[in-house]
Amino acid sequence: MKTRLTCPCGEVIKGEDEDQLVELTQQHLAEAHPGMSYGRDEILFIAT
Repeated sequence: MKTRLTCPCGEVIKGEDEDQLVELTQQHLAEAHPGMSYGRDEILFIAT
C-alpha cells in the first residue's frame, strides 16, 4: 500500500491509506497548484 508522496514543490503528503493519500494530494493540488489535477491512478503511480 502506498501512503506517501513528495510533490515536485517539496511538500511531503502522507496518508493513513491510499484513499486518504489521494484525497490529501488532490487537496494540496487544488490549494497550492490551481489548475493542476491528477486522478487516483496517476497519484498512486508516483507515490511510495
